[in-house]
Amino acid sequence: MTIAFIALFYLGLTLFSTTHVPVEAIGKPTLRAQPGSVMTRGMQVTISCEGTSSTQEYYLYKEGSPDPWQTQTPLEPGNKAKFFFPSIQENHAGRYRCYYKTQVGWSERSDFLDLMVTGFYRKPSLSALPSPVVRLEGNVTLQCVSQLGYDRFALTKEEPQKFSWTLDSQYIYSNGSFRALFSVGPVISRQRRTFRCYGYYLSKPQVWSEPSDPLEFLVSGAPETTKQPQNMSEALTVSPPQDHTVENLIRLGMSGLILILLGILVFEACRSQRRTLTAP
Repeated sequence: MTIAFIALFYLGLTLFSTTHVPVEAIGKPTLRAQPGSVMTRGMQVTISCEGTSSTQEYYLYKEGSPDPWQTQTPLEPGNKAKFFFPSIQENHAGRYRCYYKTQVGWSERSDFLDLMVTGFYRKPSLSALPSPVVRLEGNVTLQCVSQLGYDRFALTKEEPQKFSWTLDSQYIYSNGSFRALFSVGPVISRQRRTFRCYGYYLSKPQVWSEPSDPLEFLVSGAPETTKQPQNMSEALTVSPPQDHTVENLIRLGMSGLILILLGILVFEACRSQRRTLTAP
């Protein structure tokens, strides 16, 4: 009977650890930069780290730094910390992650946030090929060119939250310049679009040149009869929320199996005891 109770106790602990779900799990925080992640040097930027309401302290980590770049303790209950930079410079450019601490333990680290600081090298030039006028649902090629030997070029779309695309530079033997060709489209609305491009070196990938002069292309005419493959998306896709139905069903099945095993052990223990008592 003692062995049966030990087995019963052990399986009970297993059942509890399998089915117990903490009230607030420690998840991955969300890291954002406002007003954006592509900023001109000297401007103000705020990096926010969003965790949970039970967070005791937030940590902002910059890649290449052995210690947290900054720490912040919430003065009142809240799920977000804001790290303010009044005037960003070259040393602020880089890749950031954040994490937080609660009474339960440490969170995962957030996804990387690349903070680009612009305005350090001579600006490239930006032009549209064959022209800055494109038909609805058509494509246009944007050419970013510089006489400096930039390793890569970046193209940004001027919006409240800038989006950027990068390409390796190509050397043009005919004139000794460097360029990248960005294919944009298909254009799906008649809204005006303004672009700029930058150059940078791989040794400091988050330190960019001064921006090119803005390039605005217009949408006119009827849609083209054929569509070319889309090289640069003008829409963002949102990942669907995670469905934990299968995981919960597996936990319920495991719980039921453990309960059946418990019943079998108790029955066998009782029957064994009865045989012992009735034996001559």
